[in-house]
Amino acid sequence: MTTFTATPTATASRPLRAQQPADRFGWWWATGRRKTSTARVRVKPGKGEILVNERPFEQFFVIERDRKNIMAVLDKTGMKGSLDVRCTCAGGGVTGQAGAMQLALARAVLAFEPTQETVLREQSMLTRDARKVERKKYGQARARRRFQFSKR
Repeated sequence: MTTFTATPTATASRPLRAQQPADRFGWWWATGRRKTSTARVRVKPGKGEILVNERPFEQFFVIERDRKNIMAVLDKTGMKGSLDVRCTCAGGGVTGQAGAMQLALARAVLAFEPTQETVLREQSMLTRDARKVERKKYGQARARRRFQFSKR
């Protein structure tokens, strides 16, 4: 029976992850999803350049809230300015793509640096948001809204 001791980078209940190897070009890959959006992120050590769909990060995500949510991953882990990030977003809207990119970036940082797992988990950045739009049902106006009932 193997027992794990608590270290500064691992909790008593969970052993430290092993670092995943980079691909042959030196990138660490991860995928994130939110609503109907999908984001594929790859990271590698660099100058902190972030491109989304071959466009600058600030030009792709124009809403400040979305940019802050994504950059929170790099801020909390202390890797802002030290990782180059490339992302491909598809499907859904801008907010869904931002949520998908946040999850994918957190997963990619975790693959690159497994010691950041506790920081990312405490901030709930590794949890997928499973909420989706509920489908419309027949015999109803919308997903839950019924047609108006008239007694007479």
